[in-house]
Amino acid sequence: MNLTISGHHLDLTPAIREYVQNKLTRIKRHFDHVIDISVILSVDKLTEKEKRQKAEINVHIKGKDLHAESIAHDLYAAIDMLIDKLDRQVIKHKDRVQNHHSMAKRLPEEPTPAAAS
Repeated sequence: MNLTISGHHLDLTPAIREYVQNKLTRIKRHFDHVIDISVILSVDKLTEKEKRQKAEINVHIKGKDLHAESIAHDLYAAIDMLIDKLDRQVIKHKDRVQNHHSMAKRLPEEPTPAAAS
């Protein structure tokens, strides 16, 4: 799995990098067919009072690409919301994949003969 963490208008500290990596273990726990993850952390300075912290993620998994983004006043809160959104997407994708495979493996049931009373 390739992990790329980049920062736009912000210095990536080892603490932020480690925080993102620890949060991503939650995604890997649910679905381990992850090929590539790209995380972009940025700060949008609209005005001095109104700074927005933005976190985006692109995840390339087997059969699909997932994208999520979140905006908050705190970078750690934005990362938490981002991981929550991505977690829901991964679980939904995993359920779809498992349901699809289980539907293909099922054989049509034979009708049971009516019991004569």
